[in-house]
Amino acid sequence: MTAATDTRIYLVDDHQEFRQSCVWILEQAGFQVRDFSSAQALLKELAREAPPARSCIVSDIRMPGMNGLELQVELAHRGTSIPLIFVTGHGDVPLAVNAMRHGAANFIEKPFDAPLLIDAIQTALTHHAPQAASSALTNLTRRERQVLDGVMSGKLNKVIADELSISPKTVELHRSNLMAKLGAHNVVELTRVVLGQH
Repeated sequence: MTAATDTRIYLVDDHQEFRQSCVWILEQAGFQVRDFSSAQALLKELAREAPPARSCIVSDIRMPGMNGLELQVELAHRGTSIPLIFVTGHGDVPLAVNAMRHGAANFIEKPFDAPLLIDAIQTALTHHAPQAASSALTNLTRRERQVLDGVMSGKLNKVIADELSISPKTVELHRSNLMAKLGAHNVVELTRVVLGQH
């Protein structure tokens, strides 16, 4: 495996303390790190100097000015193909789904442990191309697929229950079963499996 020292991480977050903490974590792991307080600052840097072959962007989703999803669109518009990992304090499933559908390599909720971020970066660099959706999805029952669709739309169990004319308890049971079948422990992991980014 290529040494981490050959890899540059572009870190984008409007919170200075978070950036400082992440820079420290990533530099301890041997990465070169450049940090930016805004998406616009990162774009200026990428226009000024081409990124190294092994690069990865770690960006917050919710930021003033240009947010992470707008940054993702702009990078695609410019033809900049760098793996992009989103970190956010908002466990917003529809945002995660949208980001990963548009090619984000990963989605991590704050707060997170340092090894999780480092592992996500290594995985993103190794498997930059999106993978096919898990074949485990074919093992779901029709009702589990319906519940899964509701979960992926960010709906609460009660809303899913109303739409499917079943009890919230039954939704919880289907949700628990489908997560076990897909090997997911939370909604973010479930999103990765569904979108083939595991």
